[in-house]
Amino acid sequence: MTEPIRLLIVDDHDMVRMGLITYLSIEDDIEVIGEASDGHEAVRKARELKPDVILMDLLMDGMNGIEATKALANENMKIIVLTSYLDDEMLFPVMEAGAFSYLLKTSSANEIAGAIRNAQKNLPTFQGQVTQKMFRHMHAKPKHDELTMREKEVLALIGQGKTNKDIAETLHIGIKTVKTHVSHILSKLEVEDRTQAAIYANKHHLTKE
Repeated sequence: MTEPIRLLIVDDHDMVRMGLITYLSIEDDIEVIGEASDGHEAVRKARELKPDVILMDLLMDGMNGIEATKALANENMKIIVLTSYLDDEMLFPVMEAGAFSYLLKTSSANEIAGAIRNAQKNLPTFQGQVTQKMFRHMHAKPKHDELTMREKEVLALIGQGKTNKDIAETLHIGIKTVKTHVSHILSKLEVEDRTQAAIYANKHHLTKE
């Protein structure tokens, strides 16, 4: 007989955890081996109990689900996000942190059980809205594509930590012109200051020597 899938449930609401345990415990091929109410407890119990799959809430006091997922990214277990939120600020960071699947709490018990079984088979599960968001994100043009060639040159030098004076001397343009370019860059990249612009440039490998 095949061993049941060992499951850890993480959620900061007692009633949610109880409901999930009640629904999933009746599945013959799923064994709930533990529960946790925050990220710190989730990481500790995951390393102690070694579940096959973790159902992970996102918004929790202390260590949230994104941080807990990142902490467990190198462990041999699949993390299924189960949340009420579909914000870009939640979805993309937790997927980058190492989440395997992403479900909303509007999912039925059968859908959640199916996602757990899929995870065990190394098959990720995403609901329609999640899939659409991820598809748009994957095919969206990077913000720096909107920059002119000169703005890209200025951004590359910002990424190297150059001052406006340095940039003016390097590109043989005036300080006022540099300031105008920097203002346009911040607006197009949707960042607040040149420090964030420098981080963006380095993250996207836009700097040049």
